[in-house]
Amino acid sequence: MGKLNIQKLYYSIQDYFLIMFGLILYTFGWTGFILPNEIVTGGLTGVCALIFFATGLPVSISYVVFNVILLAIAFKILGGKFLVKTIFGVIALSVLLSVGQWVFTEPIIQNEPFMSIVIGAMLCGTGIGLVFSGSGSTGGTDIIAAIVNKYKHVSIGRAMIVCDFFIISSSYLLFHSVDKVVFGIVEMLICNYMLDFVLNGSRQSIQFLIFSKEYATIADQVNKQMGRGCTVLDGTGWYSKEPVKVIVLLAKKSESTMVFRLVKNIDNQAFISQSNVRGVYGEGFDQIKV
Repeated sequence: MGKLNIQKLYYSIQDYFLIMFGLILYTFGWTGFILPNEIVTGGLTGVCALIFFATGLPVSISYVVFNVILLAIAFKILGGKFLVKTIFGVIALSVLLSVGQWVFTEPIIQNEPFMSIVIGAMLCGTGIGLVFSGSGSTGGTDIIAAIVNKYKHVSIGRAMIVCDFFIISSSYLLFHSVDKVVFGIVEMLICNYMLDFVLNGSRQSIQFLIFSKEYATIADQVNKQMGRGCTVLDGTGWYSKEPVKVIVLLAKKSESTMVFRLVKNIDNQAFISQSNVRGVYGEGFDQIKV
């Protein structure tokens, strides 16, 4: 096995460990603090919670059923590459939710619903952030948002917020309690804040300048592995007075780890400059604003 394959295997194992740890944190926060207080959150787990409170059907069962349907649709629309880590996330989270719901039959903090929501939301947001950091997904509304994003000019984040707000508001029909709806919205806001915090502003775009003799291979792999375009510029190294090639790459901040891994695997002597940019508009990013 070559050095490149060993590094890819190492990074893959690292990602799966990160995803698994994130799912454990999410399960602990959701089943230990949020679900026992009868608070409906966003996402598919929120839908499954509504079904659980209305019928008593365990969350893990409805979660698996819904995700099998969504994964089948996503496979047809988005392709198989999107599904690999999503399937792992769905299976792992289904098992963890089943165990968590069996272990935590009452809130860990008694008679403190608001404090439970705050702690649970922080754990859930951190967990999801770790899952996304490992390039994973928990399925559910992530799949719906990705499908919407493919056909409509709506960001994945915005589509998820609309889905979550609708799910949380639906809990009023079941409990007839404005307090529970408010608690659900608070959980959504804290969870999203923690998600952004863990990802370190991953929605922000960044610009890479990559200087390497292996520029052609790197540019090809950026196209192939990341599905992103890049531009190769001609330059001159003023110290050596020799011509150089410079790759200009614009990407999401959450993709920065992937970029560094990709370049290091091809040329560990490459010179890379990374900088934040205020806005990137065009295909693959935001629409051009007028």
